[in-house]
Amino acid sequence: MQYLFLYLLLINAASFVLMLVDKYKARRNLWRISESCLMTFALLGGSVGSLLGMYLVRHKTRHPKFTIGVPVILIFETIAIIWFYIHFFS
Repeated sequence: MQYLFLYLLLINAASFVLMLVDKYKARRNLWRISESCLMTFALLGGSVGSLLGMYLVRHKTRHPKFTIGVPVILIFETIAIIWFYIHFFS
């Protein structure tokens, strides 16, 4: 369980940083981080970090792919974690 917590902490931190870096690059017209990369990190467990990054720096908040997709991913990840916990640790 500790490894799962550590993994989720790291992947969410990485997702948050990716959102910050992409926002920085967007403001300066630099080479951007692809949307597929940002969504992949959210799918790999970083949906909380992605959501925080989106709304704290107002990045990707006009894209339905992100404003709908990331919360849906978060819901499925929450369900998966609860299911995993119930089946393997109770």
